[in-house]
Amino acid sequence: MQHILQSMDPTYLLLASARGPLDTMSALDVMWVSFYSIGLLLFSVIVISAVRKWVHNTFLSFIFRLIAFGMFLVGSILMVLVIFTWPN
Repeated sequence: MQHILQSMDPTYLLLASARGPLDTMSALDVMWVSFYSIGLLLFSVIVISAVRKWVHNTFLSFIFRLIAFGMFLVGSILMVLVIFTWPN
């Protein structure tokens, strides 16, 4: 009965929803997800820099930039999820 009354409390519902989408993972797993997202962001910057310096073919340049943009997008989304799962 106590659990049912506690779940009806609006502050409890607010705190439970504010824990984030990666709440079911342990803190160390969330740490690894943040490292992977930082790695994706860094690797996408390196790919873009390398393409600007060494790739002169327009089609290959477009493909590599598209891949780098995808890595940047995935890394950004993962970092936002990590930030929303910040411990209370």
